[in-house]
Amino acid sequence: MRKLTFAMNVTLDGYTAAPGDDLGWSGGEGPDSSPSDELFQWWSDRVAATGLALYGRKLWAGMSSHWPTADQQPDATPAAIEYARRWRDMPKVVFSSTPTPVDWNTRLVTSDAVTEITRLKAEDAGPMDIGGATLAGAAMRAGLIDEYVLVTVPVLVGGGTPFFTALDNWVNLTLAETRTFPGGVLLTRYETRR
Repeated sequence: MRKLTFAMNVTLDGYTAAPGDDLGWSGGEGPDSSPSDELFQWWSDRVAATGLALYGRKLWAGMSSHWPTADQQPDATPAAIEYARRWRDMPKVVFSSTPTPVDWNTRLVTSDAVTEITRLKAEDAGPMDIGGATLAGAAMRAGLIDEYVLVTVPVLVGGGTPFFTALDNWVNLTLAETRTFPGGVLLTRYETRR
């Protein structure tokens, strides 16, 4: 059975995006900044270890508009080149109720997300990551997420897209890891207690 992890950058007040889908805060060093080299490498290594990535339509649009050709940019760093290659190679599933173009080792699912995620979890294969607040919210409500990884950036944005969705029942968690990155960024990893 696959393990399903929801991992994203999040503001201290709990948002994955500020109003207007603004992600300028997510680097951890102020508006429109990039993550530290150490944090970027952590995300890159996570992509390399992911057996299957599940994306909602909006997150897919953002990732697919940049990473497929990021390694071909004249100012691409070795770390960005490595991440871009890992991202393209990683198997991906995009969930969207509307036709969405996909490429780069990706398939589109337009049917019920919870049903498909449940089927994918039952497979004997590598770990899965889920991204996108709406898609992850559906998986949370269905009790499918095994691990939550919050990469908390010390910024308050006052609103936007929340990391957590409204739930019908409590979800008990166990702290599994904490780690500090430059700029006061704090990683906390929690496992779901079943």
